[in-house]
Amino acid sequence: MRVDVPISVLDRSPVRRGRGTAQAIRDTVAFAREIEALGYHRFWVSEHHGVPGVAGSAPAVLASAVASATSRIRVGTGGVMLPNHRPLVVAEQFGVLESLFPGRIDLGLGRSVGFTEGVRRALGQGKDAAGDFGAQVRELLAFFRGEYPGMHAIPGEGLSVPVFLLATGAGAGLAAELGLPLVIAPAHGERAMVEAITRYRSIVDDPYVVVSATVAVADTAEQARRLLVPEAWSTVYSRSHGVFPPLSPAEEILALPMTDRERRRLEDTLAGQIGGTPDEVGDRLADLVATTGADELLISTSTYDPAARVDSFAALARLADLPVAERVPGARVSA
Repeated sequence: MRVDVPISVLDRSPVRRGRGTAQAIRDTVAFAREIEALGYHRFWVSEHHGVPGVAGSAPAVLASAVASATSRIRVGTGGVMLPNHRPLVVAEQFGVLESLFPGRIDLGLGRSVGFTEGVRRALGQGKDAAGDFGAQVRELLAFFRGEYPGMHAIPGEGLSVPVFLLATGAGAGLAAELGLPLVIAPAHGERAMVEAITRYRSIVDDPYVVVSATVAVADTAEQARRLLVPEAWSTVYSRSHGVFPPLSPAEEILALPMTDRERRRLEDTLAGQIGGTPDEVGDRLADLVATTGADELLISTSTYDPAARVDSFAALARLADLPVAERVPGARVSA
């Protein structure tokens, strides 16, 4: 079944065992070029600090590299964790990006703080830093609108940079209050997600909902499952050990001597993701769009083999009948 909403891609710059963090960043830029050629709508990068298995720590810098290496696709963040930054600096950074790549830059905002106490200390933040998220978002919007008293965010002031809010914590309610597009995932189950979307739509005059999902497409359901195993296992491992490790091959992970609790958590994590043949994935994504009323899908897939990940996104692009573009021959900065 065809999916009839725009489809975008989120990449967290996963580190693969034996390839290192610097290669993970280069992989993200190369992956963005592939995603653009496949016809996807947006390509977003993320912000994580001190996580051995995730290299994307500076989203504004990485977004600039991605935008330079592509020519058409919208580029943004999923997201900038605003409690870690001064709103003025974010407005200036994204003003620079929008000035260099006009009409192509998005700003997704999240409220998460550091993964561990050590990371929060290094960032100069406490656990309560996210409590001021609403005020921080309003301050950032004021800089873009030229409404901040006594200060101008140059070159961001007056530029049109779409702002999205990630529905972590009170994010959905704040998005409704401010009338901003909402990015949401079934982190607490599909029912809770649908309830949050319903509340958001009941308040916002012009709602826009981006539903995020982890998806893998392959010739068989078992092959798709193996694509999902590396990141699912790293997620499970992080819950037990406090460290999100680099991705390893699925066959090695499945041969590990797991505890019953770890194996159950792995199965639960995989059950919350979407994997299968093109027909199976098409049906599930169509159901997801029908259930949520999603205006757009934001898809992430992290696996050990970069080529297999591109194959999965190519299959999804065919499934959605995306307008395949010519491959971009070289880096480019908009004039």
